[in-house]
Amino acid sequence: MRLLQSLTRGLDALDYLTAQPGAVRLTDLAAALGIDKSNAAHLLKTLVAAGYAVQDDSRRYLPTAKLAGAARAAHTLEEIVAVKEAWRPILESLVAQTGECAHLAVLVGERVWYVDKVDSPLPLKVDHPIGTLSPLHCTALGKAFLAFGHARLPDALPAFTPRTLTSPRAIETEIGHIRAQGYSVDDEEYAPGVRCVARPIHDAAGVMIAAVGVSGPSVRVTDARLRELGQIVSAADLAPVEGNTRQ
Repeated sequence: MRLLQSLTRGLDALDYLTAQPGAVRLTDLAAALGIDKSNAAHLLKTLVAAGYAVQDDSRRYLPTAKLAGAARAAHTLEEIVAVKEAWRPILESLVAQTGECAHLAVLVGERVWYVDKVDSPLPLKVDHPIGTLSPLHCTALGKAFLAFGHARLPDALPAFTPRTLTSPRAIETEIGHIRAQGYSVDDEEYAPGVRCVARPIHDAAGVMIAAVGVSGPSVRVTDARLRELGQIVSAADLAPVEGNTRQ
């Protein structure tokens, strides 16, 4: 089959824009697609004219709601919350394996919303109550949405602890690392003494609809234990319990 090169490159550009955690420079797109800056400029101008991208004040490009929203349209917040019980056994399994707290969260605007949890049986534990809203840039669950979902890095990146990353460039670098290893980490970045790992939950079409994470106190979660928790979460079977989901 003969493919239209211009259309193929346009689709590649769309894929690249939606995969990035922040705004994209023209030179970034050119390098990613292996094309010169002139062709990259034509692609971006076409996407802007068609309403699929917008240029911000720094002359960088972002996907519009027309593009980012299309991938999420099949999943409303109400639908995700309605099926949270399907993942309850998964949270219980993670707690049984790790001894630490397990949480389930969905994306709400520029924050994550904790919709379910299973507590650790140990006296010293991490508690994120159901209904809690937390930032994206310094929580493991939030970073999972930045790395694997359609969340965008907020403009405001406040420091909650001395370990919080507040530089967009540093966060973008970490997002690349998260994608490579398959799970995200909060290394006392949101709350002192708390370490967490998280990974995405996708639907059958490959769209991220939620994130699941494991959290523990740093006195128990050493560097080696943090890596071990990441491997356990990465290897977990995150298929929902059949019969509990609602279409």
